[in-house]
Amino acid sequence: MNSNQLSGPLLRSVSRSFYLSIRLLPSRLRQPIGLAYLLARASDTIADSAEIASSERRKHLATFAFCVGSGGTAGIEEIQAVIRSPHAGENELISKLHDCLAMLASLDEVDRTLIRAVLSRIIHGQDLDLIRFGDGNRIVALQSSEELEEYTYLVAGCVGEFWTNVCLHHYRRFSRLEPEPLRKLAIDFGKALQFVNILRDMPADLRHNRCYLPAQGIDPAAIITNPASARAIFEHWRKRAEDLLDSGRRYTASLRPPRLRAACYLPWEIGRRTLQLLAAQSPLETGQRIKVPRNVIRATLLRAGIAAFSNRPLAA
Repeated sequence: MNSNQLSGPLLRSVSRSFYLSIRLLPSRLRQPIGLAYLLARASDTIADSAEIASSERRKHLATFAFCVGSGGTAGIEEIQAVIRSPHAGENELISKLHDCLAMLASLDEVDRTLIRAVLSRIIHGQDLDLIRFGDGNRIVALQSSEELEEYTYLVAGCVGEFWTNVCLHHYRRFSRLEPEPLRKLAIDFGKALQFVNILRDMPADLRHNRCYLPAQGIDPAAIITNPASARAIFEHWRKRAEDLLDSGRRYTASLRPPRLRAACYLPWEIGRRTLQLLAAQSPLETGQRIKVPRNVIRATLLRAGIAAFSNRPLAA
């Protein structure tokens, strides 16, 4: 599997929205960032294989984490033999794990180290999910804001941090900000996008007996029959997502390379639009999955071309 295949059909088959951002990136960044996404998506596929007991999924996650961290491949065939997804792209990705690990070994030492570090955090977050929610035999909610903030960092905030570290490695002066405040904005940007996913997907998660928002004295099972009971909780975390997403605006506005600016503008604007839809119509109370219309995505792609050179689109 070469880098063109990586940033082409395989990546597109497992993420249409992230694929768009990857295609906007400068060529030197596509391979490390695209590969990190594929490895994270593979671990997510392992963690989400609901037909396998959570204890077995944790074992396969540990095997995969060891292979990513060590460069070995022992146990990959067993993962490929048992992991099945209803998503054809994810099945193809699992079948190409040897190729992904070989590509990881071919990267320069800094990129390879950064990918291994971010995968370690992501897999830890996925493992915590399996510990907390188990096999989904009963509905469980996270117990505190601290657990939720930890989860969003482990599966998404650390991705913003990784993205920034890769860019700092390949571009000496890619932002007008110093590295540390830039990393803080990147972490919040990543967390914001994960909060958007949590809020948008809450009805489906509840049907699978998991509630990421701390119930705060409300029986999470009651939310299914009485969605209005969680209205205040939902709105609290929607506003938290808005606050965090503003870090994405500031992050993007600080960048110098045009293609990087466009690549970061795209998820920021889609996240902003999704939060607007969530404010207008809670999916908890309608049961419908909120999705930004395709015509809005097309318009956002056009505005990304402006955002590559101007902060005007970010003023929204």
